[in-house]
Amino acid sequence: MNWLKHAFGMEPEGAATPTAEQQVVIEKLAAEVVRRRMTTPALAFLEMSRPLSFLGSQALHFFAPILSALTVSDGHRHFAEFMERRGAIDTLCREIERQEQLAESKELPGREGSESPEGSRL
Repeated sequence: MNWLKHAFGMEPEGAATPTAEQQVVIEKLAAEVVRRRMTTPALAFLEMSRPLSFLGSQALHFFAPILSALTVSDGHRHFAEFMERRGAIDTLCREIERQEQLAESKELPGREGSESPEGSRL
């Protein structure tokens, strides 16, 4: 009866800690979202799909044979395994927000060379 002790166990609340391979995939995904300037829609979609994240991860496992034919790496498998975990959405949202902050901090110094409205003359 020792197996029944953990039959209905759940992971604790909060962000999930990804493995090294999963972290690489998460960082690439977040960087691509930020590069395309889709931070707000991505965060809204992730929050809305929170109850279905496990089902989405199972769909990724189902489509793994097709995805492996289209891609070179095992990134989709690592991402699917990560999305099975309870705090995956929180971790993914935090990474997207972190990447957005990095992009904004790199963007601000680049505006020095642009022409200011006071300096332009008609």
